[in-house]
Amino acid sequence: MMRNDNAFTGLEAAIVLIAFVVVAAVFSYVVLGAGFFTTQKSQEVVHTGVSQASSSMEIIGQVYGHADSTTKDSTAAAHLAYIRFTVGNTAGGTGLDVTQMVVSYADETTRDADVTYKPETGSTLTNTLKGGSGENLYWGVIEKINHDGDDMLEPGEQFVIGASMPATAKVNVPFTLNLQPNVGAVFSVKKSVPASIDAVNLLY
Repeated sequence: MMRNDNAFTGLEAAIVLIAFVVVAAVFSYVVLGAGFFTTQKSQEVVHTGVSQASSSMEIIGQVYGHADSTTKDSTAAAHLAYIRFTVGNTAGGTGLDVTQMVVSYADETTRDADVTYKPETGSTLTNTLKGGSGENLYWGVIEKINHDGDDMLEPGEQFVIGASMPATAKVNVPFTLNLQPNVGAVFSVKKSVPASIDAVNLLY
């Protein structure tokens, strides 16, 4: 009788089957792990987007430009000393710390990526802002409305922000003031110096 040893024995078949099962299990684990990782990243992006969107601010009312007492109308040297506007949280927004906010200024010839924050308030701050229209620019909170005593801009509160302007903020010059909270999107104030500068000017 001829003997044929080419066929698998039951033990060899079991070993091959177990190897395939192990490889399939490892591959399935890797695929499931990648799927879970992708899902977690997607959730993180969504939560971050919601957090940033809910931490935005908005301007309440108008933006006003104040001239220095030495500024004379219709002269080549006329420029704004500082601007003033009121900000509040957007609908459904969360509180944000204004002291951690980064303010930058830009016009046709002047750039300041980090305007200096001043913790002063009231007339003391406005006098500082008037004196900051040279090389150094300043900003701060002139007044807090409906506040609870801290520096957090919370729902229902309003902060009057003041920012000094450089000597290049002359008539008809457009400028941009960017407010970057520690959490949330950048809020840009884009206005132009009016053609005629008065003591107090409504900016468009």
